[in-house]
Amino acid sequence: MAASKEALFYHRVEGDRVECRLCPHLCKIPPKGRGRCRVRQNREGRLIATNYGQCTAVALDPMEKKPLYHFYPGSTILSVGTVGCNFHCQFCQNWPIAHGEPEQVFYSSRELVDTALAAADRDCVGIAYTYSEPMVWYEFVLDTSQAAKAAGLQNVLVTNGYLEQEPLHTLLPYVDAMNIDIKGFTQDFYRQTAGGSRDPVLRTAETAYRHGCHLEITTLLVTGRNDSQGEIAELVNWVVDVLGPEVPLHFSRYFPNYRMDLPPTPLDTLERAREIAQRRLSYVYLGNVPGEGRHTNCPHCQARLITREGYHTRITNLAGGRCRVCGQAVNIKYRENR
Repeated sequence: MAASKEALFYHRVEGDRVECRLCPHLCKIPPKGRGRCRVRQNREGRLIATNYGQCTAVALDPMEKKPLYHFYPGSTILSVGTVGCNFHCQFCQNWPIAHGEPEQVFYSSRELVDTALAAADRDCVGIAYTYSEPMVWYEFVLDTSQAAKAAGLQNVLVTNGYLEQEPLHTLLPYVDAMNIDIKGFTQDFYRQTAGGSRDPVLRTAETAYRHGCHLEITTLLVTGRNDSQGEIAELVNWVVDVLGPEVPLHFSRYFPNYRMDLPPTPLDTLERAREIAQRRLSYVYLGNVPGEGRHTNCPHCQARLITREGYHTRITNLAGGRCRVCGQAVNIKYRENR
């Protein structure tokens, strides 16, 4: 099976170079060269997506692992990833896939759709493009999400959100849910630690939200780098003011990985972040730690709606999209009587 396809969203520039218009890096790529993502190559004046159909990880995961807590909680989703990334986060949690040369298997879009459909008896609701950055797999994600949508499946993106608006608008009609990783809330953190810019990510989140895509936000709190109370308050205020107070926000605990060896995020830092966020947001969660930060309570009466122990999820006090106790509507997409 071919593992390459001509890329979308590029044009030729001076000489034999091409400019990739997929993400805000706008890489100008010389002949035989590759963009920052490593997987888009200039071959004789044509930009080629060299990782088309190239899978480095395929697994049936709990939806909560994405993490998506308000989108079909308790279900599973076929999760697939590829090589490459357009960021170079010093703390990358999946660096062997994103920046290494892992083993690969090749799938067609149809094969992935059929695999997801065959897992319906295990509560599989669709396909998640995850593990590494799905936007650098754009052509395959677009083709597969179109096929999945036609088959009645849900499509999920777990992404850094670093994408130009034209490709985003092309893809969004086929995407049902996104978890966007906002790395931090300063331009300096993005530039120095991730190798990118903040504002295009915020623009992606706003565009997806206004399109009607189910949206959740994740921020990995890195010890001493993006975890100040002031920066957390700025992030929370932006989520509330631009996306709305019902959008779930996940704070995840950092552990040393890849090129960063700072101490793990202190638990009291995570708890303070949650406390700050709960002043304005209805749903705030803590990841990579056990405890109360994993459960979902009604924001109106505080009744327990969803209990999570590890990846075991139990739905209670929900009926018809409302809290059984107080009757108020809640922002959770789920299947009744599961």
